[in-house]
Amino acid sequence: MNISFLQNKDIFSNSLLISFSGFLIISFFLIFGRRLKLAVQLERFGLPIAVISGVAGISIGPYGLIHFLSKETTNVWSNFPTPLLSLVFATLMMGRPIPNINGLVKPILNQFLLALSLGFGQFFVGGLVVKYLLAPHMDINPLMGCLIEVGFEGGHGAASIIGESFNRLGFSEGLDLGLAMATMGLLSSSLLGSIFIFIGRTLRLSDTEEIIDNKVILNSNLETEFFADLKILLINLGFAGLAISFGLLLLQFLKYISNFLGDFSREIIFSLPVFPLILIGSLLIRYILEKTNNTDFISNILQREIGILSTDLLIFTAMASLDIATVFENWVLILLLTIFGLLWNLICIAYFAYFIFDDYWFEKSLIEFGNSTGVVASGLLLLRLADPKNISKTLPIFTSKQLFAQLILSGGFFTVIAPLVISKIGLDYWTDICALITFLIFISAFLFNKNISTSIQ
Repeated sequence: MNISFLQNKDIFSNSLLISFSGFLIISFFLIFGRRLKLAVQLERFGLPIAVISGVAGISIGPYGLIHFLSKETTNVWSNFPTPLLSLVFATLMMGRPIPNINGLVKPILNQFLLALSLGFGQFFVGGLVVKYLLAPHMDINPLMGCLIEVGFEGGHGAASIIGESFNRLGFSEGLDLGLAMATMGLLSSSLLGSIFIFIGRTLRLSDTEEIIDNKVILNSNLETEFFADLKILLINLGFAGLAISFGLLLLQFLKYISNFLGDFSREIIFSLPVFPLILIGSLLIRYILEKTNNTDFISNILQREIGILSTDLLIFTAMASLDIATVFENWVLILLLTIFGLLWNLICIAYFAYFIFDDYWFEKSLIEFGNSTGVVASGLLLLRLADPKNISKTLPIFTSKQLFAQLILSGGFFTVIAPLVISKIGLDYWTDICALITFLIFISAFLFNKNISTSIQ
């Protein structure tokens, strides 16, 4: 039975008003839902409340069991992952002291090599699946070889932007398939990550403590007046907005100078997502505040909570706005790419966990699994569940690595040029190039760590 409750009320005739009102309601329930005893118990088992909310969102959406939400509402929500992910990147560096990389060069480099092997390997595996499993049985566009990396590593934001490149190159369904892959990756990351956390705690694979109380404290004085707390909130949101503005202005500047460059360079710049540039802005603002001794303006806890809420909302809106019809129409393609993408991620992470990482391999692998399957927000969510007190020191390693990896993959340079290169040289050559790069990364990581170990002995 199609209820479409919100759509039929005259007071909610404006779909934007409906969507925004629903967004605020979901935000309210996510904030206070994480304070409930049941939610804390679920997180102990590795199942975040955002994933449960997301599954509920699918079930009450226009393609779910109960059509409570109209298609107009979820269409508006489908645009939310990009600004929400921008908030995640804006708070990623700003809410934490800039890490001292002394003694962390090797861990950061290993984490960076893992990220590169995952991303280039997804291009490699995607090419193999398209060429040997899909092409012999159906009419396939070679650009489908990009979908695993665009959807898994890049997420909804990158899929939306790269979808424009797909459309210009004659792959009109690329946007919908990219968004579907991003949602499948997000869902897989959350569900499998929860299972991994449960297994890790059962087998005691993690040496970190399980959970902490997630109470939001704006400052040390619990009797602070409402308007003082509101002022702190607005200041912190303002700094996050400043980091986003920096990224947007830098992107506009790059687009301006692209007028003096060639057509290929111009197309690359116009396909760049803003997230890596926002991350640079977040780091720059934090650096200026630290150098001027003004870090008191920033509440580390509040910045973390803004990032957490943005992550939860991103997961919910992405899952609730999933176009099930597109998934059903291309279920074979999406299922195969998802399965082989996940298999590659697990194989690659297992290699680094066994041969490369010295300590806290579980936390380092878990955050990268989330990042390479459901974007950075998923990785941060899984790490928050597995290591809430950052005992493993994985978070500064990961954030330092992101400054470099985000510019290359996950919506960075190679994600952007992949469709353009495939259209120029073909999928076969691109797959071979990515296979060679992945193999060289594996060998380099092994030899680097072997030489380090030998020199220590």
